[in-house]
Amino acid sequence: MGQPLARKADSKQREKKPGTVCVLASGGSDSSIMLVDLSERYAKVIPLYIRNGLVWEEAELYWLRRFLKTVNRPEIRPLKILDLPMQDVYGAHWSMTGDAVPDHASGWEEVYLPGRNLILLAKTAVYCGLNDIDAIALGPLKTNLFADSSPEFFSGFEQLAQRALNRRLEILTPFSHLSKQEVMERGRRLPLDLTFSCLNPQGKRHCGACNKCAERKAAFANAGLVDRTRYQNSGRVKKKTASLQVRSSAG
Repeated sequence: MGQPLARKADSKQREKKPGTVCVLASGGSDSSIMLVDLSERYAKVIPLYIRNGLVWEEAELYWLRRFLKTVNRPEIRPLKILDLPMQDVYGAHWSMTGDAVPDHASGWEEVYLPGRNLILLAKTAVYCGLNDIDAIALGPLKTNLFADSSPEFFSGFEQLAQRALNRRLEILTPFSHLSKQEVMERGRRLPLDLTFSCLNPQGKRHCGACNKCAERKAAFANAGLVDRTRYQNSGRVKKKTASLQVRSSAG
């Protein structure tokens, strides 16, 4: 394994917080940037991926592993994968079948996965309770409009989980005050070409035509970053394209 990716030369060395934070990592740009950002603040960061049986998970895991290997931060511990199949609940939903995937022209409501953050947090909370982990971090942005990405939801879940597990458990949303462009700018020194944001992967490659690919292209353009992503459909999105909402807060 190579040397850890260099930290920003102008960043001040900060004393790291004790304890462990579990980061819900999707392999997307937001959660990947958040992982590295939290590794600057916490002594131990555990990236956690939950498999629900969605069509893009194999590709997400492939790129997430490549990103983690490349950044190679000692604070970021080995990837933890948990399974929580949702086929019996989601049934023939497009996220399970890959049919009629929302395209670049779709609205934010079309990419909503019912109860997405509730599903992710429920199993993660129990895992944290059994492993003496006091915090879970997710990556919703300030533009996220989904009900399970609101401050009220996260506050309510935090209280519910603490009562159910009879222990302290904090829900962190460190990017909830930031726009997509601001998050991308925070990660400009990271290998963002090794992140993955696609609803309809073609093998391990971005399709280039779905809602998430359109959002990804716009995010790079608006932040003034070179997009080295390999898209199956390489159509470009002009700068200042209206941002599309994320499918989930895990990012």
